[in-house]
Amino acid sequence: MKSSTCLALILSALLAGGNLFAQQDKVSFVNPIIGTNGMGHTFPGACVPFGLVQLSPDTDTIPHNVDGKYQPRAYEYCAGYQHKDSSIVGFSHTHFSGTGHSDLGDILIMPTTGCLKLNPGTATDPDGGYRSRFSHDTEISRPGYYEVMLADYGVKAQLTTTKRAGIHKYTFPKETENQRIILDMIHGIYNYDGKVLWTSIRVENDTLVTGYRITNGWARANYTYFAMSFSKPVIHYGCDEKAKVDYRGGYGKFNMKENFPDIGGRKIVAYFDFDPASSNELEVKVALSGVSTDGALKNLHAEATGYSFDQLASRAADTWNKELSIIDAKGTDDQMAMLYTSLYHTMINPCVYTDVDGQYRGLDGNIHKADDFTNYTVFSVWDTYRALHPLFNIINRQVNTDIARSMLKHCEQSVHKALPVWSHMANENWCMIGYHSVSVLADAVAKGLPLDKEEVLKAMVSSSTIPYYDGTKELMEKGYVSLDRSGSAASLTLEYSYDDWTIYNTALLAGNREVADRYKKRAMNYTNVFDTSIGYARPRYSDGRWKENFNLLSTHGEGFIEGNGLNYSFYVPQDVNNMIRLMGGDKSFITKLDSLFTMHLPDEFFAETEDVTKEGLLGGYVHGNEPSHHIPFLYMWTTQPWKTQYWQREIMNKMYRNNIDGLCGNDDCGQMSAWYILSAMGFYPVCPGTDQYVLGAPYLPYMKVSLENGKTFEVRADKVSDKNRYVKSVKLNGKPYTKAYITQQDIMNGGELTFEMTSAPNKKRVFAEADKPYSLSTTYQ
Repeated sequence: MKSSTCLALILSALLAGGNLFAQQDKVSFVNPIIGTNGMGHTFPGACVPFGLVQLSPDTDTIPHNVDGKYQPRAYEYCAGYQHKDSSIVGFSHTHFSGTGHSDLGDILIMPTTGCLKLNPGTATDPDGGYRSRFSHDTEISRPGYYEVMLADYGVKAQLTTTKRAGIHKYTFPKETENQRIILDMIHGIYNYDGKVLWTSIRVENDTLVTGYRITNGWARANYTYFAMSFSKPVIHYGCDEKAKVDYRGGYGKFNMKENFPDIGGRKIVAYFDFDPASSNELEVKVALSGVSTDGALKNLHAEATGYSFDQLASRAADTWNKELSIIDAKGTDDQMAMLYTSLYHTMINPCVYTDVDGQYRGLDGNIHKADDFTNYTVFSVWDTYRALHPLFNIINRQVNTDIARSMLKHCEQSVHKALPVWSHMANENWCMIGYHSVSVLADAVAKGLPLDKEEVLKAMVSSSTIPYYDGTKELMEKGYVSLDRSGSAASLTLEYSYDDWTIYNTALLAGNREVADRYKKRAMNYTNVFDTSIGYARPRYSDGRWKENFNLLSTHGEGFIEGNGLNYSFYVPQDVNNMIRLMGGDKSFITKLDSLFTMHLPDEFFAETEDVTKEGLLGGYVHGNEPSHHIPFLYMWTTQPWKTQYWQREIMNKMYRNNIDGLCGNDDCGQMSAWYILSAMGFYPVCPGTDQYVLGAPYLPYMKVSLENGKTFEVRADKVSDKNRYVKSVKLNGKPYTKAYITQQDIMNGGELTFEMTSAPNKKRVFAEADKPYSLSTTYQ
């Protein structure tokens, strides 16, 4: 693939020393192929920041299940694309970025020539369907633009997007006898037989098609409406209904297969033919809506009608340049590619789920109007509360305000009165554990976003007291979730304790002492699953007994989800000092942390876990999945804080690389990337909901963030390198800084955070208790 870093490589060759100051267009640093092979689950296609449309190639059709039996290879195609593949099925308009479960892949289009084929074929037999072989040598991928040559048809495909529309430009061979577009309404990511509940296609005239489909997948009822315009007239069209139809009613009098403008069915694949004599180019504009075809038409007219492909592609690039320019930095070519690609990946999901007129489909299935905010969707909050939303509170405060308000509307429309757990396209899919939207809201409140604290607190309390939700009733009764109640019992108890702490802290900020006292007690429930005889967390049964034959290393059957007891035991972000006590005190805790990073974890302990692979391991530490992301920064509460600086850089060097396998785990809607950005600046939000970012060491010699309030915050570490990875001293605005953290206000005030770097640990730089980061048991409120 032609990497988007080519320009950076050329320019760097012209500059002495090989280092580059990022004054050039930021899109030239972004390399969207990072993570498109293996575990990253990213896609190379076109999108704009937080856009509803992600227009990207899908390279296979592995179903989620066959007759109810899960197909493990489907996991590879969570984003529809794997770089190792050699054929493209087509270009669909909706994709998640970096997830470990999936859906979408809506409204697939494929340009073809020659004989009509209305099935996609297979990877081993591409000639058996409409898919096409391709070469990565012909791929160009950069923010807002994707290009590839479809070798079997000789068609050059070019893609760009607006927020709500995908724009296709297809250049057919001049000698071809026909030009055709396939519209596959069956295709989907994590597909299965029966996923499409209904499809409608209306040929409004010879250049406009509208329609919708309803799917029953991860989103139980996903309504995707579209409006599609062509740059030249359709001369012939038709479809095939691949489902057995037992009843057609009065529609039986029509031949729906050819030139019938009102197509409907459950398994529809349509085609549209164009006259090759008029032009060898065809532009197709496809706007989406969750509301109606009228909404899709309004989106089409507002964002794409009257503009050429080149104009819209240029606008997409300009939009990305503006958004990416929030950060300036110095670094090597690979470092710049990783930084700006990470920033790019943080701005794909969540995405806008509001039409241009403010209408959106709500969780209740009704159509609502967002008069004074933009409604968003795709909330992978088990992942993103940790770093993505705290990052937004620095660089995208208005976006995060709208996200928070969208979450509150979700709760209002929920029959459970619950904030999002994992939601997308007006559906709650209930994936993963906890009620971590409370963390997103708590962090927003603590960091000054303009939200109604009472409204926030009401939604938090409601979400955390649903008796039928995942052990919550037992939690409120016993102070823990039992292993006989849930296979994820220990993880649930630990994560609920943190979530309940965020409610406690928000209640304090709202001045509600009664709620604060109640949730402070709940925030201490983590102590109920700490077995001090072994110094680690351990699940227990409803009668109070600890799980027998407990294996600290195994990820299966031990009471933890997507992780093991070894890693999860370090998950008490709200009360690190007491966690250290429970694990045997400072010396014992440091030994446990050291062992975590340096031990060998045999394959048998993660071989059957999709979300944990060898690529994401550093010793026994799992960076490839979220529960461990804060762990390197826990040394900052100990007498050996310099070890954070060592392991932080090891992780960044080994787990983030400028190539197709450059992500060691699922990017999870930008969480993995947000970790990189914050760590590169030298700090991390160990406990979102406080106003603190725990200090580590910068990865780059210089970073500057342009804040929404017009100020800038700079981080300097002039001599930083793999050798000079240790912090000798820190200054804030020229004055010595002795705390182990900085605050949101420190950042928002603007200024300069300066790190003096050295090749040896500064073992005298140990923090007084008053200068250590927040810990519930020792930070009294």
